[in-house]
Amino acid sequence: MKKILLIEDDEHLRRGISFTLEQEGYVVISHDRVSGAIEKLKNEQPSLVILDVNLPDGNGLELCKAIRAISQTPLFFLTALDMETDVVAGLAVGGDDYITKPFSLAILKAKVAAVFRRAESYEQKVIVPPFTLNIERNCLLKNDKEVLLSATEYRIVSYFIKNRGIVLEKEKILSVLWDEQGKFIDENTLSVNIRRIRLKIEDDPQKPKYIKTIRGIGYIWEKEG
Repeated sequence: MKKILLIEDDEHLRRGISFTLEQEGYVVISHDRVSGAIEKLKNEQPSLVILDVNLPDGNGLELCKAIRAISQTPLFFLTALDMETDVVAGLAVGGDDYITKPFSLAILKAKVAAVFRRAESYEQKVIVPPFTLNIERNCLLKNDKEVLLSATEYRIVSYFIKNRGIVLEKEKILSVLWDEQGKFIDENTLSVNIRRIRLKIEDDPQKPKYIKTIRGIGYIWEKEG
């Protein structure tokens, strides 16, 4: 199920957008200001961000820059009808699309669907040199050679690469590692899998460049190995 982070300070509009998108089957996480938005993004891991340009405690454009520093999550702006400069600036700082207020609910739903279609087409392969994550084939390549991973190892690597540059808490990682039969992966099993993955992908598993341990918290896949 696709999750959307909606950052909009107008309560009436926020509720209307949330209701409309939830009726379409999306999960909508609402927020109303710049403060705390990055924490929401990290904790909720949304598939799309809808961001108002003008927020009570800051600028949506600056928030977009901060988001782009840690995530390539699809994002589109809400902007006033007469503010063409906001549209241009929003696209320049990393926005994928925009919608001008006031807008029809049909346009809103179409815009959201279009963003997800584009994202799905981009996500068939995620390239993080020297790795390529081939989502269509469920495999990982290093320097164009396939790395043989178990199903659990692949799910871990896929999750790390898609969230590269973000510190992932162990509890958060474990929460997404239920397999199709509902078998839970505990913390010890996670550590074992991380060690096995490092043996397969790291040049020196004792000094990992890619999956690094953050003591007492979890792990991070470094943006630059």
